[in-house]
Amino acid sequence: MGVPWGSHVGPTLPLAGWCPLSPTGAQTTQLLVEPPWRPAALWDRVTLTCQGSGTAGATTWYKDGQRWWQEGPDRLTVTENGTYECNRTGTGLSLPMRVLDGPTCSPDWLVLQVSARALLEGDTVTLRCRRWRDNALSSVSFYHEEKKLQELRDGTELSLSPLQLQHSGCYSCRGWKSESVTVTVHTNLPPLSFPELFTVPVLEVHSEPTNG
Repeated sequence: MGVPWGSHVGPTLPLAGWCPLSPTGAQTTQLLVEPPWRPAALWDRVTLTCQGSGTAGATTWYKDGQRWWQEGPDRLTVTENGTYECNRTGTGLSLPMRVLDGPTCSPDWLVLQVSARALLEGDTVTLRCRRWRDNALSSVSFYHEEKKLQELRDGTELSLSPLQLQHSGCYSCRGWKSESVTVTVHTNLPPLSFPELFTVPVLEVHSEPTNG
C-alpha cells in the first residue's frame, strides 16, 4: 500500500488564463520562461527572457520585489529560486515569474505546474505534478478547489480540454510513494570449504574402577 504525502501537497496553482485580449496598439513587457512551465523549477535549468520596447540592454531585473540588476541583459539563466520581474523603459514592468526549488532536506516536496502561456476558452491545458528533482511517484491525485478530480497510477500529468470558464480556480496535487521492499541476492555457487588450520582439543574423561 502506498504512503500518502498528506503534508506535502503541491502548492495551489491559480489558472488565471481567461484574460481579455490587450487593446489594439497596447504593448506590455513580457517575461518568457524556458522550459515553458509555471511556476518554474530551478533544477530544469530555467532561462528567462524579457521582451518589450526600448533599446537593447535597457532591461532592469527585480528579484523578490527588490531591484536586482540594472541595465542587464534581455536573457538570463536563473541560478537562485525567487520571484523575478523585468522592466523595459518603453513598456513597463512585467508580470512576476516564480522559480521554485524544494528544501534540500525533503525529497517529498511536490510542485504543480501549468503551461506558462495565456489560457483561453477552448484550449487544452496540461497540469503536471512533480516530486522534487523528479524523484519517482507511484500515484498522483489532482484537486480543483479542494475537490478531487482524478487519481493517476501510471502518470503525473492531467489534461483539461476544452477549457471552459468553470475550469478557472486553484488546483493542487497530492502524491504517493510505494512502500520500500528489501531485495537480497544470493549466489548460486556451492559454499566454499576451508581446511582446519588448528585442531580442536578434545577433553576425554575416563572412569577408573574403584577397589572396595
